[in-house]
Amino acid sequence: MSSTSSQGVVERVQNFVSEHKHAVLIATAAAVVAVGGVAYYASTSRGPGGDVEKGEGKKDKKKSKKRKTVKDEDGPLLEERKPKSAAVEEDDKEYTAEEIAALSQEERTKIAASLKAKGNSAYQQRKFQTAIDYYTRAIAVTPQPEPVFFSNRAACYVNLNPPQHEKVVEDCDAALALDRKYIKALNRRATALESLERFEEALRDFTAAAILNQFQDMNAAEAVERVLKKLATGKAQSILSTREKRLPSHMFTSAYFGAFRPRPLPALPENPTTGDNTLILGLEALGASDYAHAYTLVNEAIEQGISWDGGKAEALNLRGTFKFLMTDVESAKADFQASLELEPSLTQTWVKIASVWMEQGDPKKAFECFEEAIKHNPNDPDIYYHRGQVLFIMNEFGEAAENYTKSTELDDKFVFSHIQLAVAQYKSGNLANSMATFRRTLKAFPDRSEPQNYYGELLLDQQRYPDAIEKFDRAIEIERAKPPPMNVLPMVNKGLALFQWKQDIEAAEKCCQEALEIDPECEAAVATLAQLSLQQGKIDVAIKMFDKQSQLARSEPELISALTYQYATDAQVQFMHAYPDMAAQLGQMARMI
Repeated sequence: MSSTSSQGVVERVQNFVSEHKHAVLIATAAAVVAVGGVAYYASTSRGPGGDVEKGEGKKDKKKSKKRKTVKDEDGPLLEERKPKSAAVEEDDKEYTAEEIAALSQEERTKIAASLKAKGNSAYQQRKFQTAIDYYTRAIAVTPQPEPVFFSNRAACYVNLNPPQHEKVVEDCDAALALDRKYIKALNRRATALESLERFEEALRDFTAAAILNQFQDMNAAEAVERVLKKLATGKAQSILSTREKRLPSHMFTSAYFGAFRPRPLPALPENPTTGDNTLILGLEALGASDYAHAYTLVNEAIEQGISWDGGKAEALNLRGTFKFLMTDVESAKADFQASLELEPSLTQTWVKIASVWMEQGDPKKAFECFEEAIKHNPNDPDIYYHRGQVLFIMNEFGEAAENYTKSTELDDKFVFSHIQLAVAQYKSGNLANSMATFRRTLKAFPDRSEPQNYYGELLLDQQRYPDAIEKFDRAIEIERAKPPPMNVLPMVNKGLALFQWKQDIEAAEKCCQEALEIDPECEAAVATLAQLSLQQGKIDVAIKMFDKQSQLARSEPELISALTYQYATDAQVQFMHAYPDMAAQLGQMARMI
């Protein structure tokens, strides 16, 4: 739980969906099929045991993951669908089109069955080109096109060196044109499409196979996850490489700056330059929460030239902070390092560069920065608060609590130190201490919404729904009484509580919609509304919300998560358009849950 963003709410929404995924999926299907979609959430739950072809248990599950070969006892994944007549014609003659036309239907059926059998035999002997020839001749001679002929020939193309994936797709297209619910052909085409890096099409096919198998095939479910990961990761990297750097939402930016105690403006030199005055204007804009203007002004101040080292250090610290929020991490680090060279006692910069090291996965260097900050100013409460945040992220809740306590001892007027102390105590299992800390914090900060909101989150975690909603309502009341902008996170939390408590989707949706009317860039509201829309069958709204969530995502993991849900939802829409007759079956599955 962090005071710097709404990401904790987003994670709770997705965790709740993940924990109840299978039931949500099936139970939602009946409502969704009416509008042509099905809510099949992106990642699948870990199922008991395995879905194997022969036998049961752990041993067989391992076998099922092994790629079948022609040496396997149960064959090379070829179909043995029998034509109407199972008799086999021994004649191996190659027929011309005229000769085929002269044959009776019964003769053609017998010859096609013979050729298919010979194709299977050649396949078993790894004579793939020979098998292809037999299947091709079977396709030419059969009076009634058989999807299995195309699917088996596709299996041969897979095993050529190199594999001919395009031909696999062509043959599976033909097989599925004859039998659109041919699961083996769907899986085979999906695998070929994945190899061709046509991930959206592969996802479509793996998803269809999973649903047609009534979600019983773990291999198909794992394939959906695998392709979703490739698709979302690749798309995220592409988006981030071309996306213009921009500040995150106002709520996110405000929460980040709010995690530092306010400091007085620096004193100007006796004869300030234009750049000096512009810096002060930028810092004043920051104090007024006019972040875009503050960013513009600090850039102008640096370009105009700042006359004293302390001012330059402040400007580089502020510009680096904006760059960090815009995910320009390397450039942010360069500004922070330049700031410290000019003014090594600027402890806030040490704290921020520690955040950069954490972002880059180097906690050792992050803690070295905290130690340097303490050397310069051991009585700066911000150092201990932010070191506590890093320890909290690392699940070191006991040490985090010690740092939050130190921060409050140095300055007990900073609300977030108290809140995070209570949360760390809760995470450590000290429920009584946590609740006592929250009660003291509520009393000490009666006009702040944050203690009410975060206390409500802990109550929600304990499934004390009425108490949690009471706290969220009080937080909303406090926020409404303040000058704008309003922090709408308590509204989203209230909606989530109503959803988890009473499954009151309409009330939860109303909370999120109101939050978005006030703050259109609230990621927590967008993410929650997307999931709620899915469960009501409002697929168009869900896809729109997932798209908006991907636009708001600040980091690559956040963007990958949003894109994963977006692509998964779109794949379900495609399935229902392709298989509208599945509505009744999905409805029956829903009633069985």
